[in-house]
Amino acid sequence: MISTVTATVTATAAVKAISSRDNPLLARLRRLAGDPAGYRKLGEILLEGDHLCAAFAARGMPAGQAVITDAAWEVPAMRELAKYAAAVAVIPPALMRGITTLESATPIAFVVPYAGSSQLMPSAPSVVLDRLQDAGNVGTIMRTAAALGFTQIVAIKGTAALWSPKVLRAGMGAHFSLSLVEGLASTEGLDVPLIATSLQADTYLHEAELPWPCAWVMGNEGQGVGQALLDRCKLAVRILQPGGEESLNVASAAAICLYESARRRL
Repeated sequence: MISTVTATVTATAAVKAISSRDNPLLARLRRLAGDPAGYRKLGEILLEGDHLCAAFAARGMPAGQAVITDAAWEVPAMRELAKYAAAVAVIPPALMRGITTLESATPIAFVVPYAGSSQLMPSAPSVVLDRLQDAGNVGTIMRTAAALGFTQIVAIKGTAALWSPKVLRAGMGAHFSLSLVEGLASTEGLDVPLIATSLQADTYLHEAELPWPCAWVMGNEGQGVGQALLDRCKLAVRILQPGGEESLNVASAAAICLYESARRRL
């Protein structure tokens, strides 16, 4: 289902049918789809699927290029969505399957400009990702952060590329409401208190005094938060786990911690 979009449709979108796999546009999109960090080199981001495309259009930002299957072009709502882009390429489903990272080909994709990493906002309520490598975890945490009132994601070097297709899919549109800073070596520049989770912490989350605004630090799936970063944190907490499991998935832990911050604040 296509999400509600409030932006103004580009009435003069240039529409072109493409039938050759060797077309330069499709070759460029295959490079984007095949390299999770390719957007940094090519200066473009690939948004796959009507949900992400509609979420982008809803922010009032026109896409540079839409790619849509010829079958989807015949659907009025999909055609109107495609026209949010300055240019539209109509292609057969077989060619769409060549550029998508999904198991089944999407009916539509946008190509939008990549402006680079955002400027770090020192006082923003933030989530710091310390070398998280699973794209699903990263995107899920971003979606949770946007839902619970955190406005900035700070990705330490070694974290999965924030604008990669897999992270974008897991984020479900959260990217467009967050400030995203990636590739940093440390959290220097953040003025808000840092809070980490640690299995060795003496204080339980539900007992701790949580400052606001703050920056929750979520660590690598296997190693946790690095010691140097842990040493910079004002507070380390552990999550009560009466069931006896050793640890939680990092996206689940982030959801619990961010919710607790939001609950206390509200």
